[in-house]
Amino acid sequence: MIVLGIDPGSLHTGYGVIEVDGGQETLVAYGVLHLDAHRSHQWRLKQVYDRLTEVVAQTTPDECAVEMPVYGRNPQSMLKLGRVQAAAMLVALNHQIPVTQYTPKEVKKSVTGNGNAAKEQVWFMVKAILHIEEDVSLDTSDALAVALCHAHRRTDGGTATPHKNWAAFVQANPGRIEG
Repeated sequence: MIVLGIDPGSLHTGYGVIEVDGGQETLVAYGVLHLDAHRSHQWRLKQVYDRLTEVVAQTTPDECAVEMPVYGRNPQSMLKLGRVQAAAMLVALNHQIPVTQYTPKEVKKSVTGNGNAAKEQVWFMVKAILHIEEDVSLDTSDALAVALCHAHRRTDGGTATPHKNWAAFVQANPGRIEG
């Protein structure tokens, strides 16, 4: 199964694609869509739609997971994030790809065992799980975390299981951590 994870943002939208085979997750593709802050919000929404459509065409995901914007101080910013989320979801839905949404706490807990983990902790675990050596943006690592969360939580009878905490991950994957 191939999973597309999306971390929507009105200026930077991260995406990550993983392949899940049994309990093994493998990196397929990742990136971040940098959108021009000087262009209209409508133009940026179209860019998100068009560029994620290209990602879907190149990676042919079976399922899509999107992080939900759940809190914010500025109502206008939340509205814009919701629109970006909707544009991303429409890409998947228009390609008959089922979409699941996860809160940031669900994503963090699934990947790190702590729903209040810092972005850097999420990146550390994503890097370890997917054997990524190069640095990527936090938008990209968040999108990969969303894809991993979906792989861990899917209910289709797959064998992927979430790790309760860092110690459980290390115990289940002794050869994947370098000391």
